[in-house]
Amino acid sequence: MDQSSKVVNVEIHGQQYPIRSGLDPAYVAELAVYLDEKMRLASRETPAGDTLKIAVLAALNIADEYFRTLDEGRRHHDSVAHRAGELERMLDLALGSEEPFESQARPLVQGRLAR
Repeated sequence: MDQSSKVVNVEIHGQQYPIRSGLDPAYVAELAVYLDEKMRLASRETPAGDTLKIAVLAALNIADEYFRTLDEGRRHHDSVAHRAGELERMLDLALGSEEPFESQARPLVQGRLAR
């Protein structure tokens, strides 16, 4: 057993679970509260469902959130990369050069710019 592991007792969907983890116990408890809420929401959609079906539905909802967050992150990254490229192009135009900015840099020779 890992010396940094601790057992955190959590309640999810009316059941007690001892969770052994090296994570911060407060964080593990926060995860359990999040999952419990997702299971409560899923149980409203399938009131006659058993716990396994409710857990699967909750897991699918969490996976959907995760994939949407990933997609949003990719779109944000692409937007920032596009904007950075546009700014670089504008900088190149402002400097009056057709060459990209990186290729205009001159190498340093003994701490001074080479001529």
